[in-house]
Amino acid sequence: MILVADSGSTKTDWMGYSPNEQISFSTQGINPYFLNAHDIFKLFSKKKEIAHLASQVKEVYFFGAGCSSPDKVEIISNGLSSFFTNAYVAVEHDLMGSAYATCGDKPGLTCILGTGSNISYFDGKTLHHGTHGLGYVLGDEGSGTWFGRKLITSYLYNLMPAELSIEFGQEFQIDKETVITNVYQKPSPNTYLASISRFMINHKTHPFIINILHEGFQEFVDSNIKDYSEYKNLETHFVGSIAFYYQDILREVCLKSQVKVGKIFQKPIEGIYNYILRKEGITV
Repeated sequence: MILVADSGSTKTDWMGYSPNEQISFSTQGINPYFLNAHDIFKLFSKKKEIAHLASQVKEVYFFGAGCSSPDKVEIISNGLSSFFTNAYVAVEHDLMGSAYATCGDKPGLTCILGTGSNISYFDGKTLHHGTHGLGYVLGDEGSGTWFGRKLITSYLYNLMPAELSIEFGQEFQIDKETVITNVYQKPSPNTYLASISRFMINHKTHPFIINILHEGFQEFVDSNIKDYSEYKNLETHFVGSIAFYYQDILREVCLKSQVKVGKIFQKPIEGIYNYILRKEGITV
């Protein structure tokens, strides 16, 4: 069996192929900045529906957030190899998976707007990493983390309109102490912040939310896309739930900035899966 994974910080989507079956399932996000190899092994060991696959899997192709340096790649590789003991394991950055799913074999900019945000240039064969993807403290412009942080500060600073503030307070029960505990003391603060951004989905026609969306996407365009001098001549593709659910406003911001929008996928896993199988010479 061949397993292909696309992992953000919140969720990992998996698809598997063998001559007799095709499968799909999900696990929590597997990010080497927040999990070690033993954590990854335990994660799989607790999922009974996966345990029986361990010996059958011969190849694992994992594309994940945080897999941007050899030491972080090693964490994921060691964790997966300890569970899938008969498998060849290949680990690459989630931007590489995004490029396979959106660009295919053509040049373009590939962007992630999910829990976090990132961008890279793909020349059709090779991914060229820039200086972006600085994480939830220094970067993640236009991501779920960025929007969650914006909502929290607007609420706590009494900058949120009263009608939204009442609903926000009822839904999340947020106060200063809760936020500080979740952001500075508990694990996965980026996932916590991103979870707050779901408030926007039911209020995306409210002027306050529209303004925040415009601000976040414009900041992503200005600090990420415009950093590439040829951006006006390239298609710019997006993957991730934030890009997908708010694509009308994302397209507005991109049009204003002369960014040519290509594909927008909520989940790139199917595109990555199909790309890997084509490279393996497998037709499904």
